[in-house]
Amino acid sequence: MKIPKMVLFDYGQTLIAEQKFDGVRGTEAVLQYATRNKYHLSAEQVQAKANEINREFGRFDPEKRHLFQIEIPNTMFTPYLYESQGIEIALSNSEIDTVFWNAAAPGMPTEGIKDFLGYLKNKGIRTGVISNISYAPSVVAERINRLLPENAFEFIITSSNYIFRKPSKRIFDLALEKAQLQPDEAWYIGDQYECDVKGSLNAGLQPVWYIGAIDLPYTMEEKHSLDKNILTVKTWSELEQYMHV
Repeated sequence: MKIPKMVLFDYGQTLIAEQKFDGVRGTEAVLQYATRNKYHLSAEQVQAKANEINREFGRFDPEKRHLFQIEIPNTMFTPYLYESQGIEIALSNSEIDTVFWNAAAPGMPTEGIKDFLGYLKNKGIRTGVISNISYAPSVVAERINRLLPENAFEFIITSSNYIFRKPSKRIFDLALEKAQLQPDEAWYIGDQYECDVKGSLNAGLQPVWYIGAIDLPYTMEEKHSLDKNILTVKTWSELEQYMHV
């Protein structure tokens, strides 16, 4: 297996393991900054509206999210959500993202990722991030840099900043252009099969399916692992064994 010049990572459940998402808890945190709540709506009511809108868009459906290849950033979603319900929040859009996200889905580094990033740095293998995410780019970068302060990521590409969502080839092409690399010179590591694994495979990168932070039925893992072009690992130390140079 060819050792890559660069390893690109997904964010959620790859670099950072997040707790189960709780939108009501996130909305409760944001509403503490409300300067106006015309209809005296609760966090449950506001989040119900958010869920209704997301269903209209077809967002976040685990069975169909790989079909949704254009991002709707929170800089567009959040103002509509609150202002359409007569709510004014004394925060910027990025501040709302931070407050909401920290309450709704706190995260921590996946087990062993710090050591693996250190290994790549010591070997001179470049690193970067490509994430399907609606939070503001600065908010995503702040979380990654706070939780993984020793990282050497050259860039953090978010769909919220660049329109396209994985598995669209365009977002992988963007990363390769920024890195000035050919597809076969980079690996992409992610937890989501359709978006991360098949997306990077179709873009010409070497896909690595990291399943160490997700609850995956064994039969599904076995089925997808039959593709010889896909490397499946459960631990970062396991992946390191494939990269000894």
